[in-house]
Amino acid sequence: MQKQISFFVIGISTLAVLLSMCAIAQEGGPPNRAASQVAQSDDKSKAQRDSDRPVEAYHLQFTLSEIEDNKTINTRQYSLDLSSNEANDVKIGTRVPVEAKQGEFQYLDVGTSIRARLEERHGQTTILVVAEMSSFALDDQDKHDTHPLIRQIKIDASTLLQLNKSMVMGSADDPNSKRRFQLEMTATKLM
Repeated sequence: MQKQISFFVIGISTLAVLLSMCAIAQEGGPPNRAASQVAQSDDKSKAQRDSDRPVEAYHLQFTLSEIEDNKTINTRQYSLDLSSNEANDVKIGTRVPVEAKQGEFQYLDVGTSIRARLEERHGQTTILVVAEMSSFALDDQDKHDTHPLIRQIKIDASTLLQLNKSMVMGSADDPNSKRRFQLEMTATKLM
């Protein structure tokens, strides 16, 4: 009888251990310290590799074209140098005072602004570009209205960086005319 009770106790103990293991497995298991240490080690190794990697620098040449009836009628050139995992911008224009309330002025930026950022991920370089172009709509402006009308175009694009090749980053039709604006970029690596 004592043997039967011992086997019964052993059986219940084993069953309790198995049930607790199943419960732990369903909850995602206990934290695995070895796996956690390996993940931390991998993160440190990646950070070390990234800090050991030389910074790569690029020259970006932007061309903003104004096209009407498939003919380029105006072209503007902008350029900037940029390092990997950094952002830079080029901006040119006019700050226009606008009276919001009697005696209170706000300034509008009218012109061209291009911001570029290079990001390295998984061994590939991605270029992110935000270009904003604005101008006065003088031909639509009422002669008696003192508030300026502003036309605006924005291109927000990202793609894989290709060297020494002209890439169209975006284009937009002007809703007030038959003109189209197109932004192209060429990247070259600096030594």
